[in-house]
Amino acid sequence: MKIFTSAQIHELDKHTIEHEPIRSVDLMERAAKAIVHCIMDEWSTSTPIVVFAGPGNNGGDALAVARLLLAEGFKVKVILFNISNKLSEDCGINKQRLIDLKYFNDFTEVTTTFDPPELTADILVIDGLFGSGLTRPLAGGFASLVKYINQSPSKVVSIDIPSGLMAEDNSFNVTANIICADLTLTLHQKKLSFFLSDAQTYLGRIKVLDIRLSQNFIEKAEAQFTLLEESMIRSRMIHRNDFAHKGQMGNALIVAGSYGMAGASILATQACLRSGVGKVTVHTPKKNYSIMQISVPEAVMQMDHEETTFSEAVDTEDFDALGIGPGLGQVENTAIAMITQIRRAQCPVVADADALNMLANHRAWMQQLPKNIILTPHPLEFDRLSGSPANSDYERLQQAREMAQNLQAFIILKGHYSALCMPNGNVVFNSTGNSGMATAGSGDVLTGIITGLLARGYSQLNACTVGMYLHGLAGDLAMKETGKESLVASDIIRFLPEAFKKVND
Repeated sequence: MKIFTSAQIHELDKHTIEHEPIRSVDLMERAAKAIVHCIMDEWSTSTPIVVFAGPGNNGGDALAVARLLLAEGFKVKVILFNISNKLSEDCGINKQRLIDLKYFNDFTEVTTTFDPPELTADILVIDGLFGSGLTRPLAGGFASLVKYINQSPSKVVSIDIPSGLMAEDNSFNVTANIICADLTLTLHQKKLSFFLSDAQTYLGRIKVLDIRLSQNFIEKAEAQFTLLEESMIRSRMIHRNDFAHKGQMGNALIVAGSYGMAGASILATQACLRSGVGKVTVHTPKKNYSIMQISVPEAVMQMDHEETTFSEAVDTEDFDALGIGPGLGQVENTAIAMITQIRRAQCPVVADADALNMLANHRAWMQQLPKNIILTPHPLEFDRLSGSPANSDYERLQQAREMAQNLQAFIILKGHYSALCMPNGNVVFNSTGNSGMATAGSGDVLTGIITGLLARGYSQLNACTVGMYLHGLAGDLAMKETGKESLVASDIIRFLPEAFKKVND
């Protein structure tokens, strides 16, 4: 699914109005009906409602919603802010429609001073102050109003986006001046900022409302951001031939584990094996030999000559993919062996965990990375790689996009909506996964899955997208059994078969 920017959504609205054709005020009415339907699903007419409307089209939506709620029997108080004495055309039309109602007299238009109403726990607040077109932080009276609403015990429903939150970049926003909604009824699609963790405080529950915008525009428009859907994954799956043998299923090399961190190599190797690869070889220090043989009997052991660390690059001519980094440690001889191994690789490479930390400690080595390498950092690992901690998730995402382009690499910025940043600058967000997966070893499992898919014959793009999706889906399936609190990385591996079956059915 394409994720449009606020500017593109504006163009989509405009195209719909011109080509459906439909008047803009009638499209606003369509949106208002969808919003009212959702409100009526959750609140009865006994709930008193206070509507705060701004001077733009988000305020016009709110005024239309107020009128429709009144028609359904709700008790509604409406406060329209018109400080500059300039309403958008459709906001003005909906203002007139509202005040023309003979049975309604609880309307206030604020032009100068404002005496805020009491907001009690039984009141529902509808936030229609500012929409996705906002480009600067709220200040002055609007900032004070937001703080007043946020400190009240009232439930808050935001129309399209919580007022004060910007649709993309909130790097320099004033967090205290953003509505904290209990429910966000967003129109057409989630906004880009909804996929970033630092916006979650303000969104509450999210419902996406289909207001039937132009499908023709949606299909033809280019989008730099997309969201993975199961149908996309199904189309990318490589199906196993009934006459296949292990020699045709790929040969993967996992370089992982220092002494005391054998668990990382176990998790990565088990996940790799569960991803359909024909054979997995593990290169690990000598002291990990027994635990690896017992824990992963299906894997081939290749022992480093050092007892406790990875110290020597190995030939990759016979391998179809290399995964390197989980549990390696960061001693200097391991760092040198790591970059040598990556440079010498004659197959696709996935670098994770300590491989990324060692690259961050030797940032000049970044220019030696092969094209199309796959890097899988979590936010702190990425900040180390970039050398400059980001002010926001949006800024970090932009830095990851730039790094992916500069290095011609695939960078999976891990999180609730893991973001795959591609060499062409495009970004794909994952739609599976849950917070129970925020546990040690989860990243090692992802490394194993992607390495296995690469060895199996998937392209870097497809290995990343399919790997992210299956990793999150296995976590979701595991969570149904374990709950979020008790989920551990090995549970993700345990449910990988179910995940594969689900997308292959």
